[in-house]
Amino acid sequence: MWRHVASNALTFLIIALFLLAGAVSWGVTRYSSDGPLAEAICLQVPSGGNMRGVSEDLAAQGAVTSPAIFRIGADYSDKSSQLKAGSYLIEPGTSMEGIVDAVTRGGASTCGTQVVYTVGVGGTTARVRELDPATGRFEEIVRFDPVNEARPAEYAAVREATDTQYAIQVVEGTTAWQVITALNALDILEGSMTGVPDEGSLAPDSYEVTPGTEVSSLVARMGAAQAQILADAWAARDEGLPLASPEEALILASIVEKETGVPEERRQVASVFVNRLRAGMRLQTDPTVIYGVTEGQGVLGRGLRQSELREATPWNTYVIDGLPPTPIANPGLASIEAALNPDTTDFVFFVADGTGGHAFARTLEEHNRNVAVWREIEAERAAEAEAGAADDG
Repeated sequence: MWRHVASNALTFLIIALFLLAGAVSWGVTRYSSDGPLAEAICLQVPSGGNMRGVSEDLAAQGAVTSPAIFRIGADYSDKSSQLKAGSYLIEPGTSMEGIVDAVTRGGASTCGTQVVYTVGVGGTTARVRELDPATGRFEEIVRFDPVNEARPAEYAAVREATDTQYAIQVVEGTTAWQVITALNALDILEGSMTGVPDEGSLAPDSYEVTPGTEVSSLVARMGAAQAQILADAWAARDEGLPLASPEEALILASIVEKETGVPEERRQVASVFVNRLRAGMRLQTDPTVIYGVTEGQGVLGRGLRQSELREATPWNTYVIDGLPPTPIANPGLASIEAALNPDTTDFVFFVADGTGGHAFARTLEEHNRNVAVWREIEAERAAEAEAGAADDG
C-alpha cells in the first residue's frame, strides 16, 4: 500500500513539475513576444514610481496583457530596482521585455512635453512642444523670447508640471557673451555668472537640464565638452598644418564657422585660410572685423563701413598678419574638424555666389570675375527690393 501511495505521489510530483515548467515556458514566451499595443503611447514614469504602478498603467493602456508577468519578468532580470523616471515612447507591438528595457535603461526621455531653449546668434527662443505618439512628431504649442517677452500661459502651465523635460540648445557661431547673457535670463536655471568664459570655449550642442540647474555647472559642462572635442580633433589633425597649437586651431575653426553656413563647404573654406597662412597672406575675412567692432557682444546689424575695414583692432585680419589673438565665436565639431582636416585645394579666394554658398578661386583674376558676378546679383536684389517697397507703398 505504501508503495502505491509513494508511486502516486511521485507521479503527481512529476506532473506538477511538468506543469510548472510549461507555465514558466509560457510566461517567458509571453514576456518576450510582441505585445498587443496597436498604436504608440507615451508612458509617463513618475519620480518615485514602482513596477506595480507602471505595469497597471501599461495594462490600462493596452500595452501588456498581464501586469503580473511584466513584474515577474522585471524581477527575474534584476531590473525592478532600476526603474528610471521619465517619458517613454512605446511603439506598437513592443514586448514586455522591450518595455522593461526602455524604462530601466535611462537616458533622454523620448516623448511627452518638452521645453527647448535655443540660444542663437540673433537671440534666444523658447519652444514648448509635445510629441504626438501616433505620428512620432512634435507639435509646437507656443514659442516666445524668454529674455525679452512675458511668459505665456502655456509655458507657465508646463513649468508647473513635474514630468516636463527641458533642454538648452546652443547654436554654432554664438559668442561666449551671447551664451552667458541668455543663460542668466532663463528661469529654469539658478544663479548667474558675472564673468564671460574664454571665447570659443563652449561647445555648441543640446544639453538636457532640470529645474534648478546652476548656470555655472551647465557652463562647466559646455567647457568640458569643447575641451574634449578639441583634444580629440587635434590628435587626429592632418600633418603639416600652419597651426602651432589647439588654441590656434580653435581660432581658425571659429572663422570657418562664421564664414559659411553650408556644411559641405567647411573644409573648402578652411583650405582657403590654410593656404593663405602658408603663403603669408592676410586672411582678410569680414567676420573677424565685425568681432573687432562688437567684441562678441551682440550683433552688428548692418554692413561694415570702409573705415572699420581699415581700423586697426587685434581681430581685423585686413590689417594684422596671421590669426587673430582669440576665437571670434564658439565653433561646432564640424568646423573644428574642418580646420584640422581641410580639403587639399589651391584656392586662396572666395566670395558669395548668391545661393548661400561661395565661389572659390585660385587666382586674383578669377576671383575678380566671381566678385563681379556677385555685385550683379546684389544689384538685382536691391532693385527687386526697391520695386517691392514701391508696390507696397
